[in-house]
Amino acid sequence: MERCIKVPVWSLAATVVAAAAAGSVLMFAPAGTAATGHDAAARSAPECTKADLSAKYKATDAGMSHVYGRIILHNVSDHACFVQGYGGLSYVGGGNGTQIGAPADRTPSKTPRTVLQPGEKVRSAVSETSTAPYPKNVCRPTKVDGFRVYVPDETHAFFIPHKTTGCANPKVHLLQHKAYH
Repeated sequence: MERCIKVPVWSLAATVVAAAAAGSVLMFAPAGTAATGHDAAARSAPECTKADLSAKYKATDAGMSHVYGRIILHNVSDHACFVQGYGGLSYVGGGNGTQIGAPADRTPSKTPRTVLQPGEKVRSAVSETSTAPYPKNVCRPTKVDGFRVYVPDETHAFFIPHKTTGCANPKVHLLQHKAYH
């Protein structure tokens, strides 16, 4: 049988005052957590690069001339790293990675700093608009081979196969995405 001992609030206050008088510093962890060296290592983790990650697309839903899905980045390295903000996203085609149309617009969203331990993932919600609402002479429908995906602050891209149709006209914006979280 476990016993609960109630500690009066004045006892905590007395400990803080005594520590301050002795020139000590007290560290408090939030309830239910323990301060560990692992936490400090996660806070000092480097930013993830393409070499640390793999990327894939997962369709989730569709409706009213839209297809919804997620770009998923998976930490395949042997160390922690962080992802924060928006990456880059565009359609590519022509069998050679030529960009098709405008790059994805950034949908306003929170941009948390997410530390990924090896094996962990972050996601960016993606919305694709069909070419159907646009006149063919404006859109100039073009076959798409897939997505070009950039990790935030990275200059090397992933290619993710995703057969669809895009607009060759860069003034027509078919893609939107949120920050990684």
